[in-house]
Parts: sequence; structure tokens; C-alpha cells
Amino acid sequence: MASIWPTLARVPYRVDYVDAGGIRTRYLETGDSTSDEAVIFVHGTGGHLESFTRNYHPHGEKFRTLGLDMIGHGFSDKPDYDYEISNYVEHLLAFCDAMGVRKAHLHGESLGGWIVAQFAIDHPERMASLTLNTAGGLNTDPAVMKRVYDVTMNAVANASPETVRARLEWLMNSPDRVTQDLLEMRLGVYTQPGFVQAMEHILCLQHMDIRMRNVLSEETLANITAPTMVIWTDHDPTAPVATGQRFVDAIPNAEPLIVMTDCAHWPQWEKPEEFNALHLEFLGRHRVSAMTEEA
Repeated sequence: MASIWPTLARVPYRVDYVDAGGIRTRYLETGDSTSDEAVIFVHGTGGHLESFTRNYHPHGEKFRTLGLDMIGHGFSDKPDYDYEISNYVEHLLAFCDAMGVRKAHLHGESLGGWIVAQFAIDHPERMASLTLNTAGGLNTDPAVMKRVYDVTMNAVANASPETVRARLEWLMNSPDRVTQDLLEMRLGVYTQPGFVQAMEHILCLQHMDIRMRNVLSEETLANITAPTMVIWTDHDPTAPVATGQRFVDAIPNAEPLIVMTDCAHWPQWEKPEEFNALHLEFLGRHRVSAMTEEA
């Protein structure tokens, strides 16, 4: 698979830091920076804003588009406490405020889906649309939780090209989709001083007692009012397609489930052209500025 950089080179963008509720937060921005309506991409467990480098360019041509390293992740601040879903939601809200985003099209992958679903429940007034991409938070499978903990912790505690590659390959349906630049980027994240402790805080949600007080349910998802797209895959390693259907059935304004084939846990990376077309079509129908103009 080709390097990420030729894709990013086709669009003006900047990577910078902003204070989001006291958390020094790394972000990437492209598109119209003056708009108060934005697409925001939220990564998964142990991830960082580069998870969406194949998506920023086409989205930035049509929307103000942002990606960020969530609290404890990437090169953002890593305070010394466990990161539960409420901490992530608080950080994401502070990021929206700091960036002047009044209405957000939130896209969350894996843990990011869990975060943005809870955000949509807690802050419906800030939502333009919601996309859940192989989202976590609805399933509680001890075997999957152990696998996530083990492969992630090994990649950090014993960081090397081999262990980090194993973590990344777990996300993909074919190992050749892990590029060298993605590998080196994540190795750089995982070898930061103090990152072993940060990863323990990140992985707290893989401990059953902590997870159970953070889980989503059909009852809580029923409170989501935003128009919602749910994307699943035919080879997701965390949960079956039926879990994606559970999200669709529970959320009142969810569209029919989309299942992307020959993908595992990163369809936005594995099949970017298909993903971008699907996502942008959905976003285009729920653009707040367009609806305001028509009104």
C-alpha cells in the first residue's frame, strides 16, 4: 500500500497544538478553518490522528476537517489517571470549544466510536451527524478484551518494529496494508518517555469492572438524536456484523447498516476510496450550513 504522504501533499493542512481543557492537544486541520461546522475524526485505542491520513484530503475539499490525538494518546498530554469515557468526552468537548466548532460531524473508529456515541448522548446540541466505524462500547467479550490488552501492551512495553507491526496488522485484513511510514509513526508514539504508564491508563477499559460502568446499551443509544451512519466490516476482529446491526436498531435516526468487505478494523485506511465516497455522501445530506441556507 502506498505511503500516506502523497495523499496529504495534495491538500493544504497544518498540524499544531491547542489547549483543550488544560490538555495540550495535537491536531491536524484542513479545509475552511473559519467554519464553525466541522468533520472531526476520532481514533481508537492506542491510536493517533494519522489513523485518518487517507481521509483528510477528500473531506477537506468539502468540509472543515479535523483529527486529533485524544487525551493520553499520540503526542497529546498524558495526565496520570485512568481515561474513562467521560474523560474522553470532556476532552473532545473542550477541543470543539477551543477550535470554535459549534456543530460537529463526529466520526469515531473503535474506541473513538464509543467516545463519539457517548458525546452524542451527552451533548446533542453540538451534533450535526454521527458516524460509528467498528465502534466499541456495546460488546463485552473477555477474550477480545484480553487480546486488545495483550497485543497493545506488548507493542508499548517491548516496543520494536516487530511488536508494533503485530499491533497494526491486527487492525488490517491483509498485513501488506501496514505501511512503513505508519509503522515508524506509531513506533515514535509508543517509545515516548512515560508511555508505558499512559498505555496502562488507556487500557483501563479492558478491565471488566471499569468497562462495565462505561458501557453503552440499547437504552442509552436510544437517546441519540443525530443522524447516524454505522459502518462495520466482514472481518472485524472485535465484534461480529450483528453488533453493528445492534447499533443501527438502537439509534432512532440510524441509516441501514453498511458492511465493507475485505476489511478488518480500519476500513477508512484499508479501502479509503470506498470509505470516503460513502462517508462524504452521508455528510453531504446532513450539512448544517446547507440546511440553513435552504431554510
